Amino acid sequence: MTINQLSAQAPFTTKDGSTIRSILDRTNAPVEMQSLAEATVPAGTATQRHYHKVSEEFYFILEGHGLMEINGETQNVGPGDAILIPRTAWHQITANAGSTLRFLCCCAPPYAHEDTYFE
Repeated sequence: MTINQLSAQAPFTTKDGSTIRSILDRTNAPVEMQSLAEATVPAGTATQRHYHKVSEEFYFILEGHGLMEINGETQNVGPGDAILIPRTAWHQITANAGSTLRFLCCCAPPYAHEDTYFE
């Protein structure tokens, strides 16, 4: 049985500029097919627009409000919103001014820096 406590996970910055804490992934559990992380984007900032060739992602917004862009389509997002980011879809999330975004990020297969591509 594997149980990891979020508070015990050290934060790091991904290639897109968000700060994440890996809750369950290949670095801290016997994970094979997916990963789960908590991500934060500070108020008034955005991740760098990118895509993943291999991984499909889900974002689940826990706190804050922002703007999600996927392949040129944008929508306001906030707590309780679940977002599907298909494999190969260009995407970026922006936190509103005065509202740090905190969300769960699920990747299948697991997140890897090598699978993050920029324009």
